[in-house]
Amino acid sequence: MKVEIHEDRCIGAGQCVAVAGGVFTQRDSDGIVELLRADVPAGGEEDVKEAELVCPAGAISIAD
Repeated sequence: MKVEIHEDRCIGAGQCVAVAGGVFTQRDSDGIVELLRADVPAGGEEDVKEAELVCPAGAISIAD
């Protein structure tokens, strides 16, 4: 599973970090999401899927 973020859509809500902090972080300067890793670690798939669902801006995409 690979994850992609769309910084131009991100509103800095931080839901992704709350759900999957091992994959997502936020820039200190503006709160925009950043990937810690594009390849989701084993066991982290469900958290990343949830992060995609709870993102209010639709800034996360997942590919298998």
